[in-house]
Formats: sequence, C-alpha cells, structure tokens
Amino acid sequence: MGVVGVTTRVPEGLRFDANGLIPAIAQDAGNGQVLMHAYMNADALARTLETGLAHYYSRSRQRLWQKGGESGHVQRVREIFYDCDADTLLLKVDQDVAACHTGNRSCFYRAFPTAGADSTEAADRRFDPGAVHAGLGILADVYAVILDRRAAAPEGSYVASLFAKGRDQILKKILEESAEVLTASKDGERQQLIYEMADLWFHTLVLLAEHEVRPEEIAEELGRRFGKRKADYA
Repeated sequence: MGVVGVTTRVPEGLRFDANGLIPAIAQDAGNGQVLMHAYMNADALARTLETGLAHYYSRSRQRLWQKGGESGHVQRVREIFYDCDADTLLLKVDQDVAACHTGNRSCFYRAFPTAGADSTEAADRRFDPGAVHAGLGILADVYAVILDRRAAAPEGSYVASLFAKGRDQILKKILEESAEVLTASKDGERQQLIYEMADLWFHTLVLLAEHEVRPEEIAEELGRRFGKRKADYA
C-alpha cells in the first residue's frame, strides 16, 4: 500500500551514520504525542515506504524488525519528514494501542524534576520510573485500547460486549454513570466523584469510538471556542 503522498525511493540526501543508521522519531499523527525513538537503515526505510507500516533496525539484534510484528501494536505511517541536516527522520503515524513495550502509549512517560516543578513531592512523583502515565494524554491511550477491543473483539472483553450490544447499551451506560456522578457531587464525596467521573469519561470515549470521533476532535472544538470567546471560559 505504501505511505500516502511519498515515493518509495529513499532520498539520496539522507545522512546515515558510519553504521548505516539514521535516528527515527515516531509521532502520533492525530494529537502530536511523541511515541518513540528508534533507528532505521536504508532497508528499513525502504520497507516502510513500500508497506506503509513502520520498520526499524535493531542495533542489539542486528536485524530489521516491523513495529508491532509480534504484539500487533503496528504503526501505520501517514507521512515521513527529515530535518534540515538530513540526519533525523520524523514519522507521523497512526499507532495501534501502545508504542512502548511497557504498555504505555508513549515511550516518553517518565520525567525528572526541573526548576519549574511545583513541589518536591510532585517532582518526585513525575520522576518515579513506575509512575502511571498521567494527564489528559491518558484519554488518547484509553481511546486507542477501546478501538483495539472493538476491532479484535476478544472473548470476555467488557468493551467488546458494549459494542456487540449496540449503541443503545452504550447510551444506557452513559445515563447510568451520569446519575452516579450527580449523586457523588450532591453527597459531597470528593473521591467518589473522581471515581464516578472516570467511569463516565470512559463510557463517553466508548461512544466516541462508536461514532468514529477522535478525542482530539473534541479538544480542537474546545480550542476553537476558547480562542474566539476566552471570556466565556475564564
């Protein structure tokens, strides 16, 4: 199938290192999240261009490998760019499920404290190698898993069962979870409100997947409104 909009011929101006390798950064084509860093040789790049699926070169195993060839977490390449020095590649990809072997959406899920850290406690939490990916980026991660469950429909999957029962069942769950959120708010139970809101957000992501609407489309709409009417959101 090949990569949309590019030729299958590797550009002659690319600068591979002494080992015949060039760094390659994979970025989510939808939301811009940096997913991973790897290396390509000329064969890996050519194979990527020919198939439309990301292929890399493993320095430790000394061989070509397809991203997701074993896990199923493939990267479908939309575009490939190279930088001003022609010595680094940037792949814009559609990532199935997760790019990182740890199960995180991105390999860049850890941070170390900086001068701008809010507190020592917050900095330590971000630096923890075992820290769970946090922030709104988790919505993209969850959405990716939902899409995977919808496509694969594994036995025993709750998400797959929702899709199998149809849109009315998904809407029913959103109504139920909305009621739970209202109850938690009325009772003033902060932790319960967080728990129930997470359930509600999860089921709304399922509904978005049902309609093939991506979370970043919602973010774009909010950004459009915020840009035009900041006072309404202040």
